[in-house]
Amino acid sequence: MVNDDSPAFHPDLTRARFMPPTSATRGNRALLRFVSGLGRTKPPTDGELVDLGDDVLLRVHRPTSASAADAGARRPAVLHLHGGGLIIGSATQGDRLCRRIADELGAVAISVDYRMPPEHPYPTPLDDAEAALRWLAAEPDVDPARIAVTGESAGGGLAASLALRARDRGEIALAGQALLYPMLDDRTGQAAATHPRMLRLWNPRSNRLGWGMYLGAGTKGPEATPLSADELALAVPARRAEQGPAALRGLPPTWIAVGTLDLFHAEDVEYARRLTEAGIPIELHVIEGAYHGFDAAEPSAAVSRDTVQRQLDALRGMLAAR
Repeated sequence: MVNDDSPAFHPDLTRARFMPPTSATRGNRALLRFVSGLGRTKPPTDGELVDLGDDVLLRVHRPTSASAADAGARRPAVLHLHGGGLIIGSATQGDRLCRRIADELGAVAISVDYRMPPEHPYPTPLDDAEAALRWLAAEPDVDPARIAVTGESAGGGLAASLALRARDRGEIALAGQALLYPMLDDRTGQAAATHPRMLRLWNPRSNRLGWGMYLGAGTKGPEATPLSADELALAVPARRAEQGPAALRGLPPTWIAVGTLDLFHAEDVEYARRLTEAGIPIELHVIEGAYHGFDAAEPSAAVSRDTVQRQLDALRGMLAAR
């Protein structure tokens, strides 16, 4: 008999054993990107589509129950960045969350279709996220002092990078960042996972593929030049955090949630520890037995609904009038 000491999946996640170990591979990446991009040029229900140029689209959601008394009032706002390992996905993934943010928090919520590698490696996706943030801050119905960023997986990592860039440039002071199992460290896929048999929807091989393309390893020509240590620190939040507490000071209050069976568990817990060390208000929510992308794969599960509600509650607190 084989001795298997692997931990159990969360009891609410009844489909876990049927989920594949990963989603994107070198062979299916192009097809998945095409499929995930279907509908990206159609405005969201009760929302609008804004073209920033260069095929960068914003899906904009405003509260549908705004009263006449709200006319002319400035609202809080949230910028959402979608997941997909930096190489697949589209802003349509954020429609449901953004609609809830708009209606439940009374905020303007947008999700950006940032360009992706290998055609558009770093810094283009981050530049697109920053362009979306600048657009949002300039909207007449948005209070630029009450803007938060959020995202899941690769989108959570981009949100963390955007928060660092915004802090560095000092033009837009973010009110907070809510990161759901964020992708923060390009070195994670270089070693075996603690429980490789338990990984779902994202594994070390896919992580190496996504980060490699983002950092330029999947390109040809001049773009293939390896990034310097300083450039890597700007591109990879975990590397920036390793520069010490001073590298993270001035970041906004942060919420991070991650499952114990997620490939990103260790890097997310470590990032939270370094934020705490830097004096940043941090709420870390660790979900026992949850795998990567569990909330999207099993949205009706109680643990999924609870986690998304915690994300909304965290954003609510960040966006409260100051």
